[in-house]
Amino acid sequence: MKIRIALALAVLATTAAAQTTIAQTGIAQIGLPDPFGPPQRQWAKLPDGKPWGTTAGIEIGPQGEIWAIDRCAGTSCDGSNRAAVHQIDPKTGKPIRSIGAGLFAFPHGLHVDKSGNVWVTDAVVSKDGKKGEQVIKLAPDGRVLMRLGTAGVSGGGPAHFHDPGDIVTAPNGDIFVADGHGTVAPDLPPDTITRIIKFSAAGKFIKAWGSLGSGKSQFRNPHALVFDSRGRLLVADRVNGRIQVFDQNGKWLTEYHQFNHPSGLFILPDDTLYATDYNSEGQKGITIGSAETGQVKYFVPDAQAGEGVALGPDGTLYGATPTGITRFLPKK
Repeated sequence: MKIRIALALAVLATTAAAQTTIAQTGIAQIGLPDPFGPPQRQWAKLPDGKPWGTTAGIEIGPQGEIWAIDRCAGTSCDGSNRAAVHQIDPKTGKPIRSIGAGLFAFPHGLHVDKSGNVWVTDAVVSKDGKKGEQVIKLAPDGRVLMRLGTAGVSGGGPAHFHDPGDIVTAPNGDIFVADGHGTVAPDLPPDTITRIIKFSAAGKFIKAWGSLGSGKSQFRNPHALVFDSRGRLLVADRVNGRIQVFDQNGKWLTEYHQFNHPSGLFILPDDTLYATDYNSEGQKGITIGSAETGQVKYFVPDAQAGEGVALGPDGTLYGATPTGITRFLPKK
């Protein structure tokens, strides 16, 4: 059931909840300048030449490394022993190294910390009940360094996750997880778990905040996390059509509706924010603006926009989509 829910997210753009939110925000990105060339579809290649599977995660490491998730050349890694995470050569699109084989049921969120370690959220329970509902920290060579959550067990409290969607680490090493990836349907029970969880760098539970809804500090499908230059936590509250901004203790600070239905976030040191939206019919793509003010400046239209976005050190833009990795070269 959980797998079907996760795989159905791509068609939820037409749900009543999503359409209501679009009407409320009323943000039209069409007409903004586009600084990138046409999309290059399925740019990255797997080691054995198979097409890249579905993906929601792409990130840039501290040395400019490109890391991306592949759901084992399909729509899920459940039952597969293929590697799920790849470091990609920016020139060829081929993997430099591949890690995470046999660890995940449905790898979803991706984060590379300042030491180059790779963090992955596993958003569903595997069919055998032995994997999923965890956050796993990997060394670049694939060694497992930490696990958060209880493998195969969905729930709340400090020891369990309810479909973790993304993860990010703060400058001091504290760990933040967006929990509640499946909170999309408009008729969910009000006590459905959807929250942000904070752990220490050593993995000790510190606190959690959030509930189901559309008010301040409430979420419907918290989907991506980044920190800005001031240490504020930005949360892509996808179905609610906004980005909520918090301090690191969970205090609500502000929110931005200008980025429509953000699925993935990427931020530069100068607070330039990239938000990818594949839910807003008629204006799918990547919005570029300011995390400090919320002002939007550019829009990269993409009818096949995905759930992950990243900007390489050479100015190349990448999207993680249901059909693989898309590359956009900057216009000359």
